[in-house]
Amino acid sequence: MSLPKKIFSLLFFMALVQFNFNALSQEQVVRLGTPISESQLEDFDLIISPDGDGLPAGSGTALQGKTIYETRCVACHAISGEGTSGNTRLVGGDMHSEGNPIRTVGSYWPYASTLFDFIRRAMPADSPKSLSNTEVYQVTAYVLYLNGIINQYAILNSETLTEINMPNKDGFIDRSQVQ
Repeated sequence: MSLPKKIFSLLFFMALVQFNFNALSQEQVVRLGTPISESQLEDFDLIISPDGDGLPAGSGTALQGKTIYETRCVACHAISGEGTSGNTRLVGGDMHSEGNPIRTVGSYWPYASTLFDFIRRAMPADSPKSLSNTEVYQVTAYVLYLNGIINQYAILNSETLTEINMPNKDGFIDRSQVQ
């Protein structure tokens, strides 16, 4: 093929690609899935803020949470929260150790509301979002109890959860307002 024919073929190909790109980018309707209703959006991935905004109704104690923990959480976190691997350890740890700190709920997490939010969204790992709000309060209470942060009879709910002072609450710098 001669050079002019090669150039013409290349230009024709580029024009065809540009035409197809323009046609696709001007498409007004995306035809993926089905529209979601407002009622379906309610409670969808609500984030619980550190001040407790968004905490749902419900309550529980560590004593109640122990039963749920033993049936739904032990496989990964072990009977006393020691974990079955470094990533599943819930208790112990020290953020001020000489070596690499072991980050656990008791040594690292700054807010109890963050623990509630994480359990509610991601646990148990084999069935996320399967716990009721009351069960999440109960398991949260039990994990806090395992870390010595609350007693086993303390009632957690949307009001009392935010009153808990976590051991590492001052270990973070709030940069949420930095732009």
